[in-house]
Amino acid sequence: MVTIISQNKWTIRLTTFVVWALAASSLGFWGLRLSANTSVAPLKAEVTQVKFDPLALANILGANPAQALQATPQVSLASRFSLQGVVAGAPNGGAALIAVDGKPARPYRIGSQLEDGVMLQSTNGRQVILSATTNGPALVTLEMPRLKE
Repeated sequence: MVTIISQNKWTIRLTTFVVWALAASSLGFWGLRLSANTSVAPLKAEVTQVKFDPLALANILGANPAQALQATPQVSLASRFSLQGVVAGAPNGGAALIAVDGKPARPYRIGSQLEDGVMLQSTNGRQVILSATTNGPALVTLEMPRLKE
């Protein structure tokens, strides 16, 4: 019976030590937590705009700057215009429905400007001719798309 009491005595002492150690740790944690400075200044990051120079990048990568300038894609004039409809009439009496740069189509009469340097010169059946001036050479000939069957 003596051995049973002595084993229980050490178990009780060890359990008591663990409970007091946890209590002391908790007290230390909460003491540090409550005494800490709560007014922390926010981190200020400075954002700068980076300027990109395509010629400098081409030079770094070993390209000739003249080749880099020629590598920029050129949009053809014909790809900017889409013919949606044609009304061919008497000379100087026709009109066309043309979409410019993917915008909704608008009606244009012969002689009217689509944009700077491009005007509707003439209409003929299912096609129109765009030029810089009324009597100048044709810049682009647009045709109506074929009907699907």
